[in-house]
Amino acid sequence: MGDPEDPAPSMKGPKPLIVVIKLGTSSIVDEKTHEPLLSILTLIVETAVKLRKDGHKVIIVSSGAIGVGLRRMDVDKRPKHLSKLQALAAIGQCRLMSLWDSLFEHLRQPISQILLTRNDIADRTRYRNAQNTILELLEMGVIPIVNENDTLAVAEIKFGDNDTLSAIIAAMAHANFLFLMTDVDCLYDKNPRAHPDAKPIEEVEDIGAIRADVSSAGSSLGTGGMSTKIVAARLATSAGVTTVITRSSSPGNIVKIVRYLQARKKYTSSHHTPVGDDEAEDPLSRSTASLSLDVLENPPLHTRFLPLPQPIRDRYFWILHGLAPHGTIYIDAGAHRALADKAGLLPVGVLDVEGSFAQQEAVRLVVVERRLEPGPGGRLWDGPGVEVGRALVNYGAPEIVRIKGHRSREIETLLGYADSEYVADRENVSLLHRESRPVTPVHEKVSEGGEGVTAYENCVNL
Repeated sequence: MGDPEDPAPSMKGPKPLIVVIKLGTSSIVDEKTHEPLLSILTLIVETAVKLRKDGHKVIIVSSGAIGVGLRRMDVDKRPKHLSKLQALAAIGQCRLMSLWDSLFEHLRQPISQILLTRNDIADRTRYRNAQNTILELLEMGVIPIVNENDTLAVAEIKFGDNDTLSAIIAAMAHANFLFLMTDVDCLYDKNPRAHPDAKPIEEVEDIGAIRADVSSAGSSLGTGGMSTKIVAARLATSAGVTTVITRSSSPGNIVKIVRYLQARKKYTSSHHTPVGDDEAEDPLSRSTASLSLDVLENPPLHTRFLPLPQPIRDRYFWILHGLAPHGTIYIDAGAHRALADKAGLLPVGVLDVEGSFAQQEAVRLVVVERRLEPGPGGRLWDGPGVEVGRALVNYGAPEIVRIKGHRSREIETLLGYADSEYVADRENVSLLHRESRPVTPVHEKVSEGGEGVTAYENCVNL
């Protein structure tokens, strides 16, 4: 028997989900008076508890500390000096959490506070600690409330906006849904304020091909706008998280959308599964199907971004999106194909190096076209280049400059030591989604000239 006081029921129902709800400052604090929007906050609390009663786990990523601090100190406008912003964040964060705790206490729902900076995400140990803490809190039935630690964050270690933070948290928690709450119902193909004929965009499968109006620049209190939500959707969907944009003033829509998408998935799967004659004639099955159809007819207005079929998760997501790159390594198409086939990055595939970085720092991987003959200044490549991933390197920039284009067995002769035969081990390379990889003209054929580590080296004319 489950605890009768536990909001999550013990009855078997739809598959439990992890739902992340991101709330911007303008969603919970009045832009002019800086007063907390208690009516909206109350509805958000009720929504979160309803999701818990449906058996789901909930994370809230909440901005608003600086906005609440402005009200507490009777400051009219958001200051520009970093130290003042940090001080207001320190004042507002404790009052904001007190408000959340008071509202959730009425429904006997425990919450917790988690404050993060970009440095916490960039450090692998701290990233894993934060991940383990969040997952354990969810198992305990607690709703974590996450915010950027504005009191400590400076420009170099800020996420920039909580849309990005919410996407990273959703990926970290292996969430099923990320709800980005905003001041519009959904994305439109044109600005609905200026164009009455603007059409809503309900579903987006390819973010790169989206044609939508993203002119919303965010409020005077916050830092995000619609464009930052598109970026967050790109991050979250790459990690397998369905991302939804919907109106923050109607948080009850979250429950309706989750139920709608669950019913839609169940209805779709049931109509692709063969059933026996007895099942087909079962009146209960027919009534359930009718109920599912009814639920599917009128979902609340929203835009949902579909997750990638091959998500990037855990360590590979962390390498791609948790680390700030310190430089760029230009590689040829053969090296890129070898990486795609799960091989490491050999020095023979490196054409150029840009930036100053040390061993075990993150770099961009950019594919360019290898020249048959050196160009002006001895340049070995052409083309604008296409970024295809990130890597943690085994050698610093000066060392890679010396070994680039050479075979692995020559590393010790060139450097006086050889820490690794690879510029980057495959486990430390994270590629972008396969469909986004470029088709770069190449002159060499990597399938010829041997097998294993030396296969690619042997096919490049050195």
